[in-house]
Amino acid sequence: MQIRGLSHAAGSRVSVASLSAAPFATTRLLRASPMVLLAAVIAFGGALSAPARAENAEISIRRANEQTRFSNDEIKDGFFKTAFRAELQFGRQDERIRKFDEPVRVFVVNHGTPDRRAQIAAIIADIAAHIGHLDLAMTDKRQAANFVVTLVDQRDLAQTIRSHFGAAKAKQIQEALKPECLSGIGKDRSYRIRRAEAILPVDAGDFSFYNCAYEELLQGLGIINDDNSVPWTMFNDDVQMGFFDVYDQYLVNILYDPRIRPAMTKNEVDSLLPDILPTVRARVGIANPPSDAPAGSNATASLAAP
Repeated sequence: MQIRGLSHAAGSRVSVASLSAAPFATTRLLRASPMVLLAAVIAFGGALSAPARAENAEISIRRANEQTRFSNDEIKDGFFKTAFRAELQFGRQDERIRKFDEPVRVFVVNHGTPDRRAQIAAIIADIAAHIGHLDLAMTDKRQAANFVVTLVDQRDLAQTIRSHFGAAKAKQIQEALKPECLSGIGKDRSYRIRRAEAILPVDAGDFSFYNCAYEELLQGLGIINDDNSVPWTMFNDDVQMGFFDVYDQYLVNILYDPRIRPAMTKNEVDSLLPDILPTVRARVGIANPPSDAPAGSNATASLAAP
């Protein structure tokens, strides 16, 4: 197996390319098609239940001050900068769309304290609720998973990266990116993501955990590049959110619009965006009703300007 792209969290969360990796859980789809691990994003169970928790104060402050209105050009700029490359790429840069075109099932391996499996399940449910045309859910069967999340103590992160990617590639990752957390995606020859993996420390505090988890789980879905020139996205190492912000909902909803297909080029996507953006705006609006909207209301937020 090879990994050819990784992405990382600030200080850092990461995507890298062309890395040797330990095999993922084998699924029928993996056996059916040749695999090349094309992108890795350094940043990323059964039914779990946990008592409701108050939101972390740092996240609440960021949510209260979040910008939610963006022009079409601002959304397009961020999409083109984050969906076509990888932050650290070994080998040829492939500027094509990479995405799952099948149900995504997430399995969690817990080696850390505190046990944050319930939080991962809640994050997955939150992402699924905000993205159209994406069948995303947890599974308690590793053999059924095509996205594996490994939770570790912070002190074990470097060793876990070495065990997953091999000593040589792990050294390159550490020297280039100094990751705080990591995830990787694997594509087939048609640029369809067939598996993804994330490694997340659990003991660096609530905000750090949520910040890494959201970024790397989303990057594992195909938004694998970080770009510090886009000021509104969590895929900018200078921006830390800790929740699924509106701007990034636009990016991931564009990616999973059924008109966007794996292997598409920038020009092909650009020709479709005038038709896709109104649909995406409506979807994001429904998922983010105004705070004063009555319960059960279909009112949508005024989230963006053309």
